[in-house]
Amino acid sequence: MKSGTFSEQDRLDVEKAYKTLIQSVSQTMTRDEIDYISRAFDLCREKYADVLMDSGRPLLLHCLEVAQIAYSELGMKSKTVVSALLHNITRYTDVTIDQIKCQFGDRVALILNDLEKAMALDMTHISTQSDTFRKLFLSIIDDIRVVMLIIAHSIDSCRHLDDVDDMTDNQGLVYRKRLSRFFDQLKYIVIPIVHRLGLYNIKKIFEESVMMYENPVEYQQIKEKISISRVRQEENMADFLKPVRKGLVEEGIDANIKWRTKSIPSIFAKMKAQDVPFEQVYDLFAVRIIINNSKRADEKADCWKVYSIVTDLYQPNPKRLRDWITTPKASGYESLHTTVKYGDYWVEVQIRTQRMDDNAEKGTASHWLYKSGNDKRQTADEWLNQIREIMENADGRNDNNPLDDSRAKKGKTDKIFIITPQGDVKQLPVGSTILDFAFEVHTQVGSHCIGARVNGKMQPIRFELNNGDRVEIQTSKKQVPKADWLNYVTTEKSRSKIRRYLKDLEMKEAELGSAMFHRKLKNWKITFNDKIFNELLSYYDCESGIEFYHKIATEQIDLADTKAYILTLIDDAKDVHQDRVDDEAKKDKTVENKNDTINIGANIKGLAVKMAGCCNPIKGDDVFGFLSVAGTLTIHRNDCSNAKALRKRYPYRVVDVDWMGGDSSRAALKITAKDNFGMLSDITDVMKQMEINILDANMKTQNGLYEGRFVVQISSVNLLEQLIRKLRDLHGVTDVQRIDL
Repeated sequence: MKSGTFSEQDRLDVEKAYKTLIQSVSQTMTRDEIDYISRAFDLCREKYADVLMDSGRPLLLHCLEVAQIAYSELGMKSKTVVSALLHNITRYTDVTIDQIKCQFGDRVALILNDLEKAMALDMTHISTQSDTFRKLFLSIIDDIRVVMLIIAHSIDSCRHLDDVDDMTDNQGLVYRKRLSRFFDQLKYIVIPIVHRLGLYNIKKIFEESVMMYENPVEYQQIKEKISISRVRQEENMADFLKPVRKGLVEEGIDANIKWRTKSIPSIFAKMKAQDVPFEQVYDLFAVRIIINNSKRADEKADCWKVYSIVTDLYQPNPKRLRDWITTPKASGYESLHTTVKYGDYWVEVQIRTQRMDDNAEKGTASHWLYKSGNDKRQTADEWLNQIREIMENADGRNDNNPLDDSRAKKGKTDKIFIITPQGDVKQLPVGSTILDFAFEVHTQVGSHCIGARVNGKMQPIRFELNNGDRVEIQTSKKQVPKADWLNYVTTEKSRSKIRRYLKDLEMKEAELGSAMFHRKLKNWKITFNDKIFNELLSYYDCESGIEFYHKIATEQIDLADTKAYILTLIDDAKDVHQDRVDDEAKKDKTVENKNDTINIGANIKGLAVKMAGCCNPIKGDDVFGFLSVAGTLTIHRNDCSNAKALRKRYPYRVVDVDWMGGDSSRAALKITAKDNFGMLSDITDVMKQMEINILDANMKTQNGLYEGRFVVQISSVNLLEQLIRKLRDLHGVTDVQRIDL
């Protein structure tokens, strides 16, 4: 589009086109509907003042012509006519869809929004020949009137193709590129739709336009040959029709007869298919017999009666019989077709009633859309869904079968179509995210996806895509799939790819964990076996060895705890192996004395006592005793990580114990503090003042924090608690905890 100045002739043409439109719609529309259309024209006249198309034609005139076509040739009503007038207004002016909705209603706004999306599809890198693109084209349309407006727009474009001749070389080059895309859309999208709608006259216009563009020389040659042979054609057809007319009169059938030479594209297609010149194409003619005043109940019988008259006169080709009155086409087209031999020629004969012909001339879309009653909107939706279904079968194999109820009731597709930067179209389920699309493109693209530009705007991986979005995936080599990605995808393909990666990662980490574990076993000088391994799996609630080793690699299992538990298992196994009989005897003795409390350091007679290495209890801790079959009493803290398992599996070996006397024990502390100067000195000074011996110390700093691990010799839990309190009071100390050794 460009700015310019309307010539006086332009203004006259616009006024004439507007008057013609108003005169046309006045024949069928109410005063309110005419005012509705006038308001739309007034808005266009205001916004399109002196706006010219690239060809130099006023944009306002183009909109009026599209509106006229929509009404006069397609049978559309007021909302469609208004939409035709406004069909470029949000694209080339400052008028918004919300303003359209406010002034002209929700339905017109929806029609214009869908029309703009459909016509704005960038087909530079998209193959319009693909089934996927046809589905994409129709999937963004929610109202059949959008389809009808696209057809009307295409008709007007075909009627003004000569405008390109008036352009400069540069203008012409750009325009011809657009023409190429227009004819691709016409050939692979619009013509199949028009055919399925039964708009055969319009289909002829489109096919001739395509041929004039693609094969201009052949088109002109065939046109000239048809013109040269016109007199002979008329003579032949007069001879052919004379006995037919006589037969109709004798049977009392009132009918009109039309004939025509077949369309130039049809003849050209036969020449190519049969590999013959024009002179050897013998089925050049088509005759249409239209029966008048036939009652609806008698239509089929009347058509077959005419068929009998024709086939009694001329030999029919049984392979060319098409009965679309018994079983209409999916579009609603009804007619009886046959091809008969006349001299050296074959003549196609179409037999139909006036009602059938009216539908065939304009198609049945407008009749379906504007049926009276409350089912009008439902009928329009069903019709659009039928077109979608038919377009998925582009070869037309279902022409002879009516759409059954299950297909008619099927709602809008549950798929969306997403366009890559290269113009490829990917089909995904509704609700798919950027991550789904990335995995649809390629597994590696999905695995390294960090987001995408959707219609030029950056969005995160969980962003839900809409139909027709153009998506450019952004990746990073540092990005890898994570478990929470499963919450961001909807397709099974994406889920399986993420799960596969996580499983592979788990296997790799499990191998690392296995190496770590067995290296520790070697250092601990522990002999490992399947029985101990199964006990470990049960203890850590692991379903498999892979899960166990994975938890080790990811530090979900503390190997120090694992060592202590293994040693307990080994001690018990040795005791059982050495003296099973003594085990039963001691078990009975333990049961008898279970309620007796043993005082550590006083009334332990004949028992070897040791402090458990897994929790290192000290005097004052809440503890219990665990009696081994060898007679050793191991003291555990009640909060020991092994306590629960020991009490559950060997309740008969657990005895109550209490402290009485006893030597000092070891305890471990973890101290976290700010990494202040002299912090280590402050900590050790506190221990020195309390006369507490430090047995081991380990310190590290990271990110401004100091972390120390101290093993101290302590005589009681009370003394340990005092130490912890004093350490917590130190300036800079943030946390002090007792930990297991």
